[in-house]
Amino acid sequence: METYDGCFLSPTGFDRLQFAGKVQLKPLLYLDTSTITGATLGQVLASANPMSVPRDLSCIQPFSSPLYPASSLVVLRGNLAPGGAVIKASASKHRELLRHSGRAVVFKNSAHLAETIDDPDLDVSPEDILVVQNIGPVGNPGMPEAGMIPIPRKLSAKGVTDIVRISDGRTSGTAGGTIVLHVSPEAADPESVLGLVRSGDAIELDAERGVLNVKLTEEEIARRKELRRAEIEDSGTLWVDREKTRGYRGLYMRSVTQAEYGADFDFLKANGPA
Repeated sequence: METYDGCFLSPTGFDRLQFAGKVQLKPLLYLDTSTITGATLGQVLASANPMSVPRDLSCIQPFSSPLYPASSLVVLRGNLAPGGAVIKASASKHRELLRHSGRAVVFKNSAHLAETIDDPDLDVSPEDILVVQNIGPVGNPGMPEAGMIPIPRKLSAKGVTDIVRISDGRTSGTAGGTIVLHVSPEAADPESVLGLVRSGDAIELDAERGVLNVKLTEEEIARRKELRRAEIEDSGTLWVDREKTRGYRGLYMRSVTQAEYGADFDFLKANGPA
């Protein structure tokens, strides 16, 4: 007998498993669509083997009994992510963290994270929220899968298995934990509130309401933006330097869209640059 994700399957089990999924999805499908065989999708389903994996052994969950009442992917918005952010709620190891307020512990980029995350003197507790800046489309050109922020060693040694983590980066779809990704606009943008967050700031996450806020007044946010503009004029940033960067790297950094638009080239949109 073959197995698949905990299900026992006969030699034809994979065909039956696929059929079980098609039966559930049938009301949502365009049955007149042609397949590679020339037959329509409806015709293929009609001729499929009617036997399927028994309900108690099947990995296909019926619509009448979903694992979760809503999508596991939640779009968050608030002053920390006016362009949106994403969390896979089903990946949270401790569901109470999906509605949580805590103190920010900020890392400026992936290098800073690597240098300090396991420092025994790091000021961090399980109630805190880890924030990594500058791993978005421009801040870390190419937006690598750097959003799987590890749990600080001093916490994991005490048995902590999950903590709220926030970044403008992305991660593998198989990653687990209470991890907020794709914060937009990214921290590299001078107007990004994520880029203004400092260690000690209070952050509110409420996945049920789709909320992600940093508890700063509008006046304080405006003040920090002014300070940041002055810093940029004095020292420059990747966001500014992209205007004079040559080659493909410069083309990418000037033309890539924010995560909410897919981190794609703006000139590839059907209606032209944004």
